[in-house]
Amino acid sequence: MATVRQRASGYWQAIVRKKGYPDESRTFRTKTEAQDWGRSVEADMRRGMFQSSNASEHITLGNVIEDFKIDFAPLHYRSRPDNKEAWRFQLDRINEVLGKYSLAAIDQKLIASYRDLRLRGSSTRVKVNEGTVRKELYMISKLLGFAQNEKGITLPRGNPVDKIRKPSEPSGRDRRLTNEEWAKLETECKNSRNLWLWPAVSLALETSMRQGELLSLSWSDINKKHSIAMLLDSKKLKNEEPRAVPLSPLALDTLNALSTGIKSDGLVLKVERQTLYRAFQYACDRAGISNYTFHDLRHEAISRLAERGDFNVLELAAVSGHKTLQMLKRYTHLQASKLAEKMAAFPN
Repeated sequence: MATVRQRASGYWQAIVRKKGYPDESRTFRTKTEAQDWGRSVEADMRRGMFQSSNASEHITLGNVIEDFKIDFAPLHYRSRPDNKEAWRFQLDRINEVLGKYSLAAIDQKLIASYRDLRLRGSSTRVKVNEGTVRKELYMISKLLGFAQNEKGITLPRGNPVDKIRKPSEPSGRDRRLTNEEWAKLETECKNSRNLWLWPAVSLALETSMRQGELLSLSWSDINKKHSIAMLLDSKKLKNEEPRAVPLSPLALDTLNALSTGIKSDGLVLKVERQTLYRAFQYACDRAGISNYTFHDLRHEAISRLAERGDFNVLELAAVSGHKTLQMLKRYTHLQASKLAEKMAAFPN
C-alpha cells in the first residue's frame, strides 16, 4: 500500500515502494489526490503494466516552481512579513512566460527568447534592465538544477542556461552627495516626524550595514564594551554568514542616545521597512535630492572608509560583510587616490 504523509508545507506526498521498481513519489494538494494516485500506481505495478514515464516530458517548469517555493526557497532565502521577497517576483515572471513548458522542451533557443523578450519588452510586458534579466536567468538555472539534483529528473539537454549569452554585468551605482546636499539631507532627516529616520541614517553611514541588517538589529546584539554589533541570524543576512560589525564612536553615540530610558531588549530601530523607506524618500524630496536611495548610504559609508587610505581591502570586507573581494574592486580607485596623495607628500 502506498505511504501517504503530510509535509510541513501542508501538502500531501504519496510514496510507492515495490520490489523490482524504483520508488515513485508525487506531491498533491489534498490527501485524497495522493491516495488515488498511489492506488493507481500500485495497480499498474501489480499488473506489470507500470512504466515510469520520462519525468522531464510530463513535468512543467511551473510544477518545478511550485515545488521550489515549498521545498527549497523557505530554507534558503530570507522571508519578509509582506511576502514581497525578490525571489518571489522572479519566479512569478518566469512562470508567466515559461511555466507551461515541459522540462524536456526547455532548450537554449527558448531561454534565449525569454532573455530577449525581457530585454526588449512587448505590447503586454515592459522591458527590464540587464541586471534584472541576469538575475532571472540565474534563477532559471537554479530551478533546473533543483529539478535535477533534488527531484532526480534528468534533463535531456542538460542545463541550457549555461549555453546562452548572458546580459553584461551592470556597473554598480556610484551616486554620492555633495557636501551641500549632505547638509540639506541631514537637516531634513533630523526634522522628520519619524524619530527613527536620522538614527537609522547615522548608523547606516557609520557601520556600512544594509537596511535589513539594521532593522533586524537587537539590543542583545550590541556589545558596547568591545564596540561591536554581532549579526548572528543567518536568515536575516544577505550572504548568510554571521559577522561582527565594528562600531565607530559616532555609532556608539547614536546607540547611547537611543538606549536612554529604555530597557536593553527588543529591536534597536523599531520602525517598519516601508515606513523607513517612505520617510527617507520624503526627506530627500524636501532636500531637493533626486535619484538617491537608502541603500546608497552603504555605498557612501564604504567609500568614506576607502578614502581614508588606512583600510586595506580585507579590512573593508570585514566591515562591509562582502563575501568576495571582487565586489570591493570598485572602491580600490579611492584608495589609490589617497595613496597617491601620501606619495606626493614625500619629496624625491
